[in-house]
Amino acid sequence: MTSTDQDAATRPATFTVRSPATGDPVGEHPVHGPQEVARAVERARTAAAGWAALSAAHRRAHLLRWKRALASSLDAVAETIAAETGKPRGDAVLEVILTLEHLNWAARNADRVLRGRRVRSGLLAANQRASVVHRPLGVIGVIGPWNYPLYTPMGSIGYALAAGNAVVFKPSEHTPGTGVLLAELLASAVPEHAGLLTTVTGTGATGEALAGSDVDKVAFTGSPGTARKVMAVCARSLTPFLAECGGKDATIVTADADLDAAADAVVWGALSNAGQTCAGVERVYAVREVHAPLCRKVVERVRALRVGPVPDAVYGPMTMPAQTAVVRRHVEQALASGARALLGDATSMSTSTATSGTSGTSGTSAPSGVSGTSATSGAFVAPVVLADVPEDSPAMTEETFGPVVAINAVASVDEAVRRANASPYALAASVFCHDRRAGAAIAARLRAGAVSVNSVLGFAAVPALPFGGSGESGFGRIHGADGLRAFTAPQSVTVQRFTPPVNLTSFSTPAAARARAVAAARWLHRHR
Repeated sequence: MTSTDQDAATRPATFTVRSPATGDPVGEHPVHGPQEVARAVERARTAAAGWAALSAAHRRAHLLRWKRALASSLDAVAETIAAETGKPRGDAVLEVILTLEHLNWAARNADRVLRGRRVRSGLLAANQRASVVHRPLGVIGVIGPWNYPLYTPMGSIGYALAAGNAVVFKPSEHTPGTGVLLAELLASAVPEHAGLLTTVTGTGATGEALAGSDVDKVAFTGSPGTARKVMAVCARSLTPFLAECGGKDATIVTADADLDAAADAVVWGALSNAGQTCAGVERVYAVREVHAPLCRKVVERVRALRVGPVPDAVYGPMTMPAQTAVVRRHVEQALASGARALLGDATSMSTSTATSGTSGTSGTSAPSGVSGTSATSGAFVAPVVLADVPEDSPAMTEETFGPVVAINAVASVDEAVRRANASPYALAASVFCHDRRAGAAIAARLRAGAVSVNSVLGFAAVPALPFGGSGESGFGRIHGADGLRAFTAPQSVTVQRFTPPVNLTSFSTPAAARARAVAAARWLHRHR
């Protein structure tokens, strides 16, 4: 028996996905090993050849048919997302709508962005006609996250398909049903291209198998630590790698900002999806003269929210209960190092594993004392608003990924920019400033890959904008023209139109002619 056979024999055949809110099973899926992954990539390779051979117009038509199928199945897709992540149905519906917008843009703009284009040859190569074409890479491996199991991976899947590639998708083990449904909808909408999008399910070992398979590029979303592991696998075969690894996103509030608008945006950016948003709001830097009123407005808004295991809660439980320990540690260490708790603390945010039907919230506006609803869930976390958090605290340096926001006072916008840029992450940010031009100038000083002025996550709904970061936030871009090009290989082509007067790339050119050409080039570049 080979080691592969032994692995298959000891590997569980299936795994069960449970609701983060109730602990009830919501699906069972196969654990795909290296052999199944390799077969999926092989099928995708065959599909990719036929897909790339289609005209751009035909690919566009097929993708738009898929988009319409996805729109027609919006309720079913949203229900699957909500069941697997625990997020409210309204949040899941918004995720599907954003996905449709991006898929529509990718399908309709791929030809314009990727079609061959002429470039100037320059004087030295005036006899050459030069052009650039973008060729599909072939098969793209996509490893997706659990917090936005449709919108985020579709930033790679949809754009890779529009660029002429096939895709093998490994969704998070917490949200495999969303990935399976996505592939099924494409297969039913475009049955003549079987294998164009295949979903493989399993744990981290399945993702490792995909990264080590015969794919032509891997697009990954997850933590920096996991990204390093996946990248190490890709390095063995020099497989290109694109990584989006989260953020510690900052919001800057100037003295002339609309504080009501800023507070409203901070609350939504920090608490939506239970704070499990890579480009959400985790740090706020407000100039000193508006810090206190901004804090009051944020707390007032948070107090009015319904959270916990109630039907109309504004956010759901933590999708990964283990993340609660990270959130607790950040809050406890911040308070121990001198931070102030404006609302909530490590005690009020604590979860419980109560029996089904038990709730720590009575439906009132008070957000403290939340608890779970089953013995296997209990990851409802109450919101926490902190102030005066030391900049070296984990709550300011590490990704919290929970419903916690820190609001610190700064002496000036310059100080706010310095603090925002001091993070090892550089994914997203936002600026609130009455003067929009001044706000844009502040945005230009931030390291973040995407910045919104007078809103949060404004860029997420603009498909033409590239998205990605640097540092611990990863590298590469999805969305927009950059996202389309990310899944292609540019090919440069020159066609000689006529024989040059002096051929500098021939051993037969006389030395005197070569010297005259060099002298002419020297004179030209000294006087241009």
